[in-house]
Amino acid sequence: MKNFVMSGRTMTVLLTAACASGDLVVANALFGIASVSGQPGDNVEVEVGGVWDLPKKANEAFTAYAPVYWDATNKVLTVTAGSNLKVGVAGHLGALAADAFARVRLNATF
Repeated sequence: MKNFVMSGRTMTVLLTAACASGDLVVANALFGIASVSGQPGDNVEVEVGGVWDLPKKANEAFTAYAPVYWDATNKVLTVTAGSNLKVGVAGHLGALAADAFARVRLNATF
């Protein structure tokens, strides 16, 4: 396989906005969790798979294994599709409306 480049579990993203380590970063249709903090113009590695605890929209319950979307304006997970980017599915416990975070499996393929 002389054409193999890498596993794709991480991808390099050129930031268009500042991010902190652990933030969900979106670049067009690619999304992942930043491994380090960065400023606009920085290249950072993002983890594009796995299970993460991420901030969720207040007063919104998540059903286990239901699709979750990223509300880029408010920087939270939501169950509302609309113009939001689908990033994964809720974890096996879902999330209560009162929870500040939800466990989500990112929809990466390896």
